Amino acid sequence: MKKTLLMILFAFAATGIFAQQKVELKTTLDSVSYSYGVTVAKDILKKMSTEFKKDAFFAAVKAVVNNEPLLVSEIEATSKTDLYTRMAQARIAETWKAENLAFLEKNKQRKEVTTTASGLQYEVMTKGAGSVSPKATDKVEVHYHGTVISGEIFDSSVKRNQTASFGLNQVIKGWTEGLQYMHEGDKFKFYIPYNLAYGEQARSAIIKGYSTLIFEVELFKINP
Repeated sequence: MKKTLLMILFAFAATGIFAQQKVELKTTLDSVSYSYGVTVAKDILKKMSTEFKKDAFFAAVKAVVNNEPLLVSEIEATSKTDLYTRMAQARIAETWKAENLAFLEKNKQRKEVTTTASGLQYEVMTKGAGSVSPKATDKVEVHYHGTVISGEIFDSSVKRNQTASFGLNQVIKGWTEGLQYMHEGDKFKFYIPYNLAYGEQARSAIIKGYSTLIFEVELFKINP
């Protein structure tokens, strides 16, 4: 869908429609059409603007629109763009991986932070009155608030105002290990490296591959 809208946008540019200086939004279709333009320009064009040569791009669009000979075949064009996209994604992933590793390296220098043999990092926020820790086979009731290192929230039982219950053998490795250091009533902050979380693959738009997951977790109850 986005690729189609982008091609339409540049086809309009190549055929001179952008020469119009003023547009009036008199109908619903006018408003929707304008909104598509805003979305494409903001989400796609602006992100691409530093990554391609506009002259070459517009020349290709003009050639396709006017049925002129192409400098590369359609098959070759698809191959080149796919390869470039994969290379660009790999560069972005490596940059994000490096940022996450640097964050963890710096974070573990803090005296409040304990780093385990697996690489999990945690700090004690509040100590409760409990004396029993859960086992990996236990079920727990908790409140949690999860972010990535940029501060973006990806999940939060706190925001939903509803505790969560699950078995410790049903979650990511960082949770399974980390909660076994806690007692009922404790509140910890965990810094979970990607190899103890979702690995190299993206889980969502926020949880990209190689993401460190940061959780504030309060343990309310252990159910053996």
